[in-house]
Amino acid sequence: MTQLSHRRIDLLLSRYAESHCNPVNEMIHCICVPAIMFALLGLIWSVAPVLAVLMVAAALAYYLQLSQPFAVAMLALAASMLLLLWCLPTQLVLPVSLIIFVVAWIGQFIGHKIEGKRPSFFDDLRFLLIGPLFIVSLLFRRLHIRY
Repeated sequence: MTQLSHRRIDLLLSRYAESHCNPVNEMIHCICVPAIMFALLGLIWSVAPVLAVLMVAAALAYYLQLSQPFAVAMLALAASMLLLLWCLPTQLVLPVSLIIFVVAWIGQFIGHKIEGKRPSFFDDLRFLLIGPLFIVSLLFRRLHIRY
């Protein structure tokens, strides 16, 4: 990894963290961000499973530019989500994904109401991809993993 890409991930995570300082909001995000990721993959999976896999591949290419450890962690997370979707009965994927998507976004907006700051992606759509990395970064910090 180059210094430039390493600094870019640090900058993005730092900017994302600015609107995620409240511990309650942070906890809500730890639940809702992975839920939204799963639900979004599920919604796409219900249309075309191969499209969900391609979307994961595109996101992983972006993550790899930012940080190899993050890319590996996101590969594991996304692969486990895709595996779960593959195991779910086909007729359940769409309704379950829709319910999770709506409930998790409600949770996100409640968290931001508590925080008193609007979601980061309103300012920069990249933060829709940085949100999952923020959650992984919290785990990395607890496990003392460098990224």
